[in-house]
Amino acid sequence: MKLLTKEILAKIPSKAEDSLEARVYVKFFHPMMRWTWYASEYDKTHGIFFGYVKSGIDPSMDELGSFSLKDLESVRKPLPIERDIHWDDKTTLRQVQNGEVH
Repeated sequence: MKLLTKEILAKIPSKAEDSLEARVYVKFFHPMMRWTWYASEYDKTHGIFFGYVKSGIDPSMDELGSFSLKDLESVRKPLPIERDIHWDDKTTLRQVQNGEVH
C-alpha cells in the first residue's frame, strides 16, 4: 500500500495552523501493534510529517511531534505500516489527543 498518495499530497499543508484545531489529513497504523500516527502537515522537501503519535500502550508516551515518511515506509516485519483508507480528514488533533477517534 502506498502511504502517501497524490490526493493526500494535494490536500495536506506544508505548515498547518499552530493549534490543536489543525485538521488531521492522514492516519497511519501498524496492523499488529497499537502504534498510530496522525498527520496534520507534511514537509515535502524533507519527508517529515507533524502530527500526533499514539503509542496505544501508555498515554504518557503519546505526543505531538514529527515523524518521517522514510521511517514509516521502512517498517516491514512482521507487517508494514498501513494508511487508514477510510480516514475522515475533518478530524482535528484535539479530537485525536482527547481520544474521541481511533
